[in-house]
Amino acid sequence: MVSENDLETALAEVRAAAAGPIAGVFGPDSLTWRIDREAVIFLGAGPALLLQLAHPWVAAAIAEHSTTFADPIGRFHRTFDIVFAMVFGSLDRALLSARQLHRRHTMIVGEMPETVGPFAAGSRYCANDIPSLRWVHATLVSSALMAHDLVLPPLSVDERERYWAESRTYGALFGLTSDDLPADWGGFEAYTAEMMQSQTLTVSPAAREIAAQILGGARPWLRPPRWYRAHTAKMLPERLRAGFGLALDARDARSADTALRWIRRVYPMLPDRLRYASPYHEAQARLRGEARPDWMTRCLNRVWIGRPQMDARRK
Repeated sequence: MVSENDLETALAEVRAAAAGPIAGVFGPDSLTWRIDREAVIFLGAGPALLLQLAHPWVAAAIAEHSTTFADPIGRFHRTFDIVFAMVFGSLDRALLSARQLHRRHTMIVGEMPETVGPFAAGSRYCANDIPSLRWVHATLVSSALMAHDLVLPPLSVDERERYWAESRTYGALFGLTSDDLPADWGGFEAYTAEMMQSQTLTVSPAAREIAAQILGGARPWLRPPRWYRAHTAKMLPERLRAGFGLALDARDARSADTALRWIRRVYPMLPDRLRYASPYHEAQARLRGEARPDWMTRCLNRVWIGRPQMDARRK
């Protein structure tokens, strides 16, 4: 488990290595900013979520403690408020978000309702469990890079190493230490490949139900388009796709491929206001010394994080 003391030790290291109080943990010269600012990384959101749900402890925690279905928009905003603050917020805001996330995870504990894969019925789970955090962190890293490379020029070998080094710092915001994470990109690839084949990832009935409701639309007007559902299915290993009951026929595959071709054609021509997530624009305004972002960034922030300003303090 990641204790509060463990988290504070990790955050002290983050603070010491950070780009600066204003630039935050990573700063404008980082690959993390370059990749995570791209709106297109949401092509990886569906696959990342299903890969997380494939871990039985994660699925049980979401089923028993999440407000995803009662308040899907609120859940989206709360999640990305924390994630974007960690990446694009000032240093103090990023560390505050890390502490908020840890406190929230501390309250997510329970018992497995049934045996799934290697996890016995009645076994305890906790959201601050290190192996679970390591897997969730891995899905965020790999899905963002996968989505980036599908549409934009892929990172070089050296850039992947640098990106993983920064991702280890991102992991420290979850309380993960250098000993908890692979040392280099090759080790990360080996870890994810092993997990994909491991019975640790076993689709539970709870995971299948959650996925069906999300991909079917937690609200009628929130139903993802057919091409996105097909794209999400294509990005999963076959055994997990089957576990989630996701059919992928030739028509589905064509719809995903056609959408991706159009995205590759149109996306690079989008204005920066639409192409880059608004918390990135807020971070740039902060670096210019502006007290608050302009009206358009504040409006778009309401879409991305549910409030007009990321760096406005939230207790």
